[in-house]
Amino acid sequence: MTPAVFGLSGLGLTADEKAFFRESDPAGYIVFARNIESKDQLRSLTDELRALHGREDLAILIDQEGGRVQRMTEPVWPKFPAGEVFDKLYDIAPATAIEAARLNAQALGESLREVGITVNCLPLLDVRQPETVAAIGDRAMGSEPTQVAALGRAVIDGQTRGGVASVIKHMPGHGRAIVDSHMELPKVSASREELEIDVAPFKALSTAPMGMTAHIVYEAWDSAHCASLSPKIIDEVIRGQIGFDGLLFSDDLDMKALRGDVPTRARDVVAAGCDIALNCWGRMDEMTGIANLLGDISDKGRARLNEAMMVTSSYEEAEMAELLSRRDALIAAAA
Repeated sequence: MTPAVFGLSGLGLTADEKAFFRESDPAGYIVFARNIESKDQLRSLTDELRALHGREDLAILIDQEGGRVQRMTEPVWPKFPAGEVFDKLYDIAPATAIEAARLNAQALGESLREVGITVNCLPLLDVRQPETVAAIGDRAMGSEPTQVAALGRAVIDGQTRGGVASVIKHMPGHGRAIVDSHMELPKVSASREELEIDVAPFKALSTAPMGMTAHIVYEAWDSAHCASLSPKIIDEVIRGQIGFDGLLFSDDLDMKALRGDVPTRARDVVAAGCDIALNCWGRMDEMTGIANLLGDISDKGRARLNEAMMVTSSYEEAEMAELLSRRDALIAAAA
C-alpha cells in the first residue's frame, strides 16, 4: 500500500486511473467539487473505488466543513454552517452549542455515508487569534481553547454516530498564521509558552482517529522546517506534547507553502513522520512520481489506518432531515 491519498480527475475513473490505482494501491482518495455531480454519480464513483481495491472500509476523504468549504453543494445537498456559527452560539448557551454542533456533524456524516464517503477532514481545532488569516477565519470554532475542544469533541462524536471518521486539523495549530499557506509559507514567532494555547484543543482530543499537519514554521520548535516537514515537531510536539497517536496526514502537497516538486514533497513529509502524504489534484504525472518515490506504508501507519476506519462499520441510524431540524431548533431557541 502506497502511503498516499490521491485525488481524481473527474466524475468517473479513466482507464489510466484504474490501472494506476490498482497497481499503486494508495491508502485512500479525496474528492472535490470536480468529482461531484449527483448522489447517484458520486455513489457510483465511490463504489467503483471500493471494488477496485476490495476494501469496504476504503478511506475516501472530503472537505465538507460547511460555510465556505463545502464540496457537496446545493441544491443536491443542504448548506451546512461554518464553525463560527457554533462559536457565537457558545457565547450565549454553551450546552446548546455543543448539542447543535453534534447534530450538525451527525447530519454531515449521514450525507457523506449515503454517497460512500468515509472520512471528513473536520473538525478544525485551530484557536482563532486577532491576527488569524482569513483562510481560517470563520472556519474556526472559537478563540478559547476549552471551547474549541468542547465543540470539536461534539463534531467527532456526531460524525462517529454518522459512521464517518474525523480528521482533526491543522496540527499543531493554524490560528497564529497571518498569511495563507495555500499561497505562501507562514512563520509563527510565538514562544513555547504562548503556543500552549494552540496545542490545548489537540491535547484534549488526542485520541481522535486521524489528524492533519499544518504547513507552518513554528520558530520556537523548529525554525528551519514547517510542521509537515519537521521530524522534531511531529515527534516531540504532535506525537509527544499533544500525545496524538492516530493516523497523521500531511496537508495538501500542492500548497505554495512548500517548495520542490510534488513527489519530493511527498517523500519528505513521510520521511518527517507523516503516515500519509495528501495529494489532491489528480495529476497523473505527480501521482506516478509519488508512487515511484514512496515505499510501502509503515506497519504502524497501516495499523493506524485500519483502526481509524473501524468507525465506518458502526453507526446510529438517523434521518438527516430530523437531525437538521433539531439543530435548527436549538440555534433558533438560543437566538
